[in-house]
Amino acid sequence: MKSLAMEERIEWLRAELRSAGSVSLSEAAEALGVSEMTVRRDLRQLEDEGVARRMRGGARHAEPVSFQHRDSARAGEKRQIAEKLLPLVPDQGLVVLDSSTTMYRLAALISSAAGLTVLTNNIQTFQVLQGRPGVTPELTGGQFDERSDSLVGPLAAGTVEQLTPDVFFASTGGIDSATCFESTVEEAALKKACARVSRRIVIGADSAKLGVRDRAASVALDDVAALCTELEPDDPRLAEHRPRVRHLI
Repeated sequence: MKSLAMEERIEWLRAELRSAGSVSLSEAAEALGVSEMTVRRDLRQLEDEGVARRMRGGARHAEPVSFQHRDSARAGEKRQIAEKLLPLVPDQGLVVLDSSTTMYRLAALISSAAGLTVLTNNIQTFQVLQGRPGVTPELTGGQFDERSDSLVGPLAAGTVEQLTPDVFFASTGGIDSATCFESTVEEAALKKACARVSRRIVIGADSAKLGVRDRAASVALDDVAALCTELEPDDPRLAEHRPRVRHLI
């Protein structure tokens, strides 16, 4: 039978996963006053229950997490990635931004353009681009998925498939040595559609996503022009991705 202390730890981790979307071993160990090994064992139990999905240095919630909760997780890393991606945004043409909080941050950095249309399946990203000189924000339309705060489904995919975007900017729920993954089948299907029609695919994801497989496969790394993380391009943690991705940023 579990001790009360273990029950309390499990509930703390469960609540943290639900509210923040992820937990790190080091932060959880400090907050709970136990070793990282103990936290790892507790997370293994939550993984067995289907609540957690382990990743490098911690775990993430196994179910899709709302935009608000995702936005607060690893905010510093996401900000760095957005700043590194900004020079890749063209001044004119058409780009697609996915519904991730990382691409929301990228959108917030686009202050003006000469004639840029930004298509997104995220309402917050659409809103933050309003009133920017030379920038025309557009929504894909589609069915609103309350699990991830995304517009998805056949209407969203149909909108994308009629276009030829210059760049598709996306984050991802996880990346193994060959593929990006998403937490919902619907989001993965839309990203596949965006990848098929776009001239270039740029993935921006923090290092906690590396080596993580999620529920549904989306974009193949062989098709990705650039992978951007908060890490330096020569960081050893990117070694397994280097042979497949043309540029590491």
